[in-house]
Amino acid sequence: MSMLKHAAEILEARVNTFLNHADDPSQTLDLSYEKMITTLQDTKQHLADVITERISLENQITAARHDADKAEADARMALQAQREDLARAALGEKQAAQQKIDSLQQSHDNIAAQAEKLTAYESKLQDRIEQFRTQKEVMKSQMAAASAEVGVSESLSGLGTGLADAGDAMRRAQDKTAQMQAKAEAMEGMTEAGILSDPLDARDSTEKELDKLRSSTGVDADLARLKSEMANAK
Repeated sequence: MSMLKHAAEILEARVNTFLNHADDPSQTLDLSYEKMITTLQDTKQHLADVITERISLENQITAARHDADKAEADARMALQAQREDLARAALGEKQAAQQKIDSLQQSHDNIAAQAEKLTAYESKLQDRIEQFRTQKEVMKSQMAAASAEVGVSESLSGLGTGLADAGDAMRRAQDKTAQMQAKAEAMEGMTEAGILSDPLDARDSTEKELDKLRSSTGVDADLARLKSEMANAK
């Protein structure tokens, strides 16, 4: 394989990988799931802030009620001491504390309603995310199985690079083997014909011809002897 062809195949593989990831539904599902998780985390943070504010208002209401109760007690004590002026002042503080309580209570009710809505929203979102996660994993498994099936079908049909490359390699090996066998047969024939010589055989062409004649004569003699012996044995 040439360097240019190898570089082209690497570039093609990288481009295909990029295109596959660019349009990969599995990654899109994972990204959607991550966005839903981020939304859930933001919701939890907002809910925590609202609950913190609600608790702060409840503490302020408790303190304001304590101030109102104390002011009324002071007014009673002033009246008992026949100090109506002090009683009026104490009751004025009680009214201010009560107004504060009313304002804080209204804010508290609004915050409590928000907290209730956020709690319900968080619960629904969490259930929806869990359902999506399950569906996502099932879909990814089905996609992986379908992709594997397509890959196998492409290989078996010759459209893919798996068995197609293996088939090309087998054909090249068969062609190479046939060429080598043909070359070996040709060289053997040329050696027998005397066109090629064995470097380990120091005989000249005349001696080779004589040795071949002796071998042929010896075979003919042995054949005649065996025929004679078999005829005499009958």
